[in-house]
Amino acid sequence: MIRLIVIVLLFLVSLLATFKAPAYYLWLLAIGVSEFPLLFAGITSVFLIAGIWLQKYQLASTVIGVIALLFFLSPIVRAYIVAASLKKDFITAFGPGSASIHGDSTQAPFSFFKLFEAKPVVKYQSFVYNTDKAAPLSLNFYPAALGGKRPCIVSVHGGSWAGGDNSELPELNSYLAQQGYNVAAINYRLAPKYQTPAPVIDVAEAFAYLKAHAIELHIDTNNFVLLGRSAGAQIALLYAYTHPEPGLRGVVDFYGPADMVWGYSVPANPLIMDSRKVMENYIGGSYHMVPQKYAACSPLEFVNKSTIPTLLLHGDNDVLVAPEHSRRLYAKLAKNNIPHFWLKLPWATHGFDYNLYGPGGQLSTYVVERFINTITK
Repeated sequence: MIRLIVIVLLFLVSLLATFKAPAYYLWLLAIGVSEFPLLFAGITSVFLIAGIWLQKYQLASTVIGVIALLFFLSPIVRAYIVAASLKKDFITAFGPGSASIHGDSTQAPFSFFKLFEAKPVVKYQSFVYNTDKAAPLSLNFYPAALGGKRPCIVSVHGGSWAGGDNSELPELNSYLAQQGYNVAAINYRLAPKYQTPAPVIDVAEAFAYLKAHAIELHIDTNNFVLLGRSAGAQIALLYAYTHPEPGLRGVVDFYGPADMVWGYSVPANPLIMDSRKVMENYIGGSYHMVPQKYAACSPLEFVNKSTIPTLLLHGDNDVLVAPEHSRRLYAKLAKNNIPHFWLKLPWATHGFDYNLYGPGGQLSTYVVERFINTITK
């Protein structure tokens, strides 16, 4: 009986690999289910094997367990499906040679065996880039593994504009540093004490610091790329689209809110997040109170013919920032003939890149690396 109960619970958990999480803690669990599929498949297999000799409920528990196992493994299968056309689609978006890294175009976007790789670790240095004593701000600088002046990726963390810091998800920073890119992961002023456009101003100050110290940090100031996640993606996109920063070649948008007006009109599931309250704390009031500010911090409002190349990455099961944000931004970029690419991950939820070598992590790293390589050549 206990085996049956456990397997039924595992089956319910396995549904998070396909369906949207209905509550906050289940969303956190969904990240694990979808990006650590072998862990959950292994646990299920143990209970399946452990009950082989049991007679009572054996058939029912075995059938349910096998179905759960298939659900747990489905992100791997679906990753291979996405990977099958990813290289071709990327080349269509950015031209011949864009899928090659150091002349090698044979690397697969997804590999089962890469699920077992250890996460890269590169030591970083922390610098205060804003000397304002009221709100000193720091950045973590990951130096490029290659010598000489190298491009620099400026990374902006998520956290609903009110939390998080630049220590989050360091694995991609380390990986990019190993591939020959400097990475500067920045902190910025947080809501509700500081509201828009304060974080965007902080990005400008980070750029000023990096350029002022470009010689000792070995930064090629003609090759910057902005990268943001979630709320950080909104900040990165808004800066990229409203500040003609010399040397800024492109922007990477990990599941960011691009249309703040639409986002306020269609709030997230309240069991996941009170998205309207989050936006009000960041923007300074409800949409009805300050509609002009919602438009002013909606990145897609500023897309035009001179907008820089943009990479969008979003999971269809995102329950914090709806994929509709990326669809709307994608349409606006296409309308203005801006070089762009949208990586859609059907099984993935918000934060799918938590595991650098999970299904979502592998595919996103594949396109991020090639996007950066293409625009900084």
